[in-house]
Amino acid sequence: MLEAVSRLFSGISDLVWGPPMLALLVGTHLFLTVRLCGVQFRGLLHALWLAFVKRGEKDSEAGDISHFQALMTALAATVGTGNIAGVATAIAAGGPGALFWMWMTGLFGMASKYAEAVLAVKFRTTNDRGEMSGGPMYYITRGLNIPWLGALFAIFAAIAAFGIGNMVQSNSVAAGLKDAFAVPPAVTGAILAVLTGLVLLGGIKSIARASSVIVPVMVVVYMTAALVVIIIEWRAIPAVVALIFESAFSPVAAAGGFAGSLVRDAVRFGIARGVFSNESGLGSSPIAAAAAKTKTPTAQALVSMTQTFIDTIIVCSMTGFAILVTNAWQSGKTGAALTNMAFSIALPGAWGGIVVTFGLVLFAYSTLLGWSYYGEKAMEYLLGTRVILPYRVVFILFIFFGAVLKLDLVWSFADSMNGLMALPNLIALLLLSGMVAKETKNYWSKRE
Repeated sequence: MLEAVSRLFSGISDLVWGPPMLALLVGTHLFLTVRLCGVQFRGLLHALWLAFVKRGEKDSEAGDISHFQALMTALAATVGTGNIAGVATAIAAGGPGALFWMWMTGLFGMASKYAEAVLAVKFRTTNDRGEMSGGPMYYITRGLNIPWLGALFAIFAAIAAFGIGNMVQSNSVAAGLKDAFAVPPAVTGAILAVLTGLVLLGGIKSIARASSVIVPVMVVVYMTAALVVIIIEWRAIPAVVALIFESAFSPVAAAGGFAGSLVRDAVRFGIARGVFSNESGLGSSPIAAAAAKTKTPTAQALVSMTQTFIDTIIVCSMTGFAILVTNAWQSGKTGAALTNMAFSIALPGAWGGIVVTFGLVLFAYSTLLGWSYYGEKAMEYLLGTRVILPYRVVFILFIFFGAVLKLDLVWSFADSMNGLMALPNLIALLLLSGMVAKETKNYWSKRE
């Protein structure tokens, strides 16, 4: 039965992430980059200053959390198993060239991430609890006046939360702990469910506080270990860089346990896993951006786009280089096991496995927190605030189910839902791009 379901979702994933979707996604990134005059390049330093130096705005308009907390909540949702297992899966299936296409998705996807946040803040509302509610379902409904399309996004987002933000995370952690310490997946699932539930009870402010502590620690620890691996194998760096660019545009022959890959595999898996990791164009992170205390939509949007830069250009690159410089990518392994192997080759003793497992657990746990909020807000849009508590309970239960299911089924389900929720969001970004450009022009004209 599970094999049949897995084949079904695999087929849906292949269809959803076919050439039309990839063309729409990449095309939207490129279009917004041009229309916004390369805002992700010319505004990056200012954006990083807003996010990590200024961190918030005094006397700002209504909102629930600061710039920094909104960024950490979004990073909590995106810096997850996609940075450990997702990068490894992309390289295992698409070859080293997949990392190049992940970079392209990240660099140009920053423009889409920026546009999403502008619209999320501009069209956000206050619910009957006095909390901010926003995201694609709101800017599609209020900005485009197409409520059925907004509802469609909310449905896909609520379901996707159980894939990308729930079962994928618990499944990867369960597999990692089982391989490293022989912990039964059911035990891992139960513990993750309880720990997540303890934070969810406090809503977005509790999630933001937890994310603001967990995310910086986990990113610094993981990146430090990855950097050590790359430094140890520094002689391989020039050859790896050449291999990445070469295999991004030409097939890679079978080598060792690697079965070989075509250019289309590098493009497909690089873009799909890039989107899975940074969620640019997906429409998820603007839900967190809408909760920020900010005077202008553009200020929060600049902060939000640094999320994609940190997630893909920095963290994913560190994982990818660690896998490639150690030649672990030719082992035939995939997912977290491949990243584990790469770190274990370079680091002494059991430290490689410990670091990867530690990173996997924290990355996944933070993603569970961030995505629980996304799914909750999508359900709130559809059925009102009365559905929040039941949704949280069901979300927590699915953490356990994800830990004990097959990996292929979980990944196929996640990829399918990601693509379906991206479609209405990308349509909205294109149709509302003029409004985003106007907000951007006004912001920069006041700074000159």
